[in-house]
Amino acid sequence: MDSRHTWGYALAGCAAGAVAGLFGAGGGMVLVPLLTLLTPTRGAAVFPLSVSIILPICLVTLIATAVFGQVAWGRALPYCLGGALGGCIAGRLNIPARWLHRILGILILWGGYRYLC
Repeated sequence: MDSRHTWGYALAGCAAGAVAGLFGAGGGMVLVPLLTLLTPTRGAAVFPLSVSIILPICLVTLIATAVFGQVAWGRALPYCLGGALGGCIAGRLNIPARWLHRILGILILWGGYRYLC
């Protein structure tokens, strides 16, 4: 990996971390497009890479918010269990990268619309 790609990965990770820290999101909404744009990673390889990057970012964000006592563990646990189950099911599906990109784009647009309206 040359230094240009290293900087691309670092910039994509920094953007995902900022989104996770500021908005409480995993950062995938910026990570997937940035990995595609700034690195040689293409196709279906982008999504598993994104998940492997988001996990430590989410853990750091969780620790940071827990230190300040802002985590409602009782309310979060059912979502964590459901998310783990959904992640296991989705990880077994074989959806073409083209459709994954489209689905992600639609979810980003829908989420943006919901926040604005």
